[in-house]
Amino acid sequence: MATPKQWLEGARPRTLPNAVAPVVAGVGAVQVLGDVVWWKAALALIVAMALIIGVNYANDYSDGIRGTDDDRVGPMRLVGSGAASPGAVKRAAFICFGVGAVCGLALAITTAWWLIVVGAICIAGAWFYTGGKRPYGYIGLGEIAVFVFFGLVAVLGTQYVVSDRVDWVGLVCAVAVGSISTAVLVVNNLRDIPTDTESGKTTLAVRLGDPSTRILFGVLLFMPAVMTLVLIAATPWALLGLLALPLLWAALLPVRRGAIGPRLIPSLAVTGQAMLVWAVLTAVGLLVG
Repeated sequence: MATPKQWLEGARPRTLPNAVAPVVAGVGAVQVLGDVVWWKAALALIVAMALIIGVNYANDYSDGIRGTDDDRVGPMRLVGSGAASPGAVKRAAFICFGVGAVCGLALAITTAWWLIVVGAICIAGAWFYTGGKRPYGYIGLGEIAVFVFFGLVAVLGTQYVVSDRVDWVGLVCAVAVGSISTAVLVVNNLRDIPTDTESGKTTLAVRLGDPSTRILFGVLLFMPAVMTLVLIAATPWALLGLLALPLLWAALLPVRRGAIGPRLIPSLAVTGQAMLVWAVLTAVGLLVG
């Protein structure tokens, strides 16, 4: 039986900024349109957090039963380490998906019925990233999914459910958050190139190779700075987002210096922190503006 601490580590709490930042950015974008319906924003946050914890457990289960996690660096693998049974981890994943589905259903009932379809697609995307017979995360499509689900869908979805509309500010925020969220996965897969290659997991990093993956990471990492300059058209206060640049630079340094394996873990953590800081600062700037 895995201990509570192992279950917590297996949930990969360092990935939670990928769930929180889109909601914060979406709420910030709403400030340009009008008042926020805060109980809907709270439900949107629960949905995002439930889905990301669920996908982490689902990945742990699917990678574990395939043997992909037998020799990995990084966070605790419940199945791969033998700390928990595959069935228990699978149930944990579906419990999280269930929580997200219930909260998402409440949002759909009070907003628009077609959000049920969007939610179902999100849950399917979370499971089939590494689950099923032909997981798309094993053929290099994971980064596209992260950009779409944790960028476009999460930010614009939040903006829509709390204001009943979206606008260009929300789209710009979605591109920024989606880019840096994708950067988190890129540096994670950069770290795992050797083990993924050996296990047959053909991620985008494996396809591109080490040097090109490092370049892609840098491009994605600084997209929020570019989007901040675009947001000046909404309010000059959006420039507050540039205060996240020191964190973005700190995340880039290990990658630029050729760090490999466990030495990339700090970059992974700081990238998530930078994403959340950018989202909070940008939301504050849009609110003040």
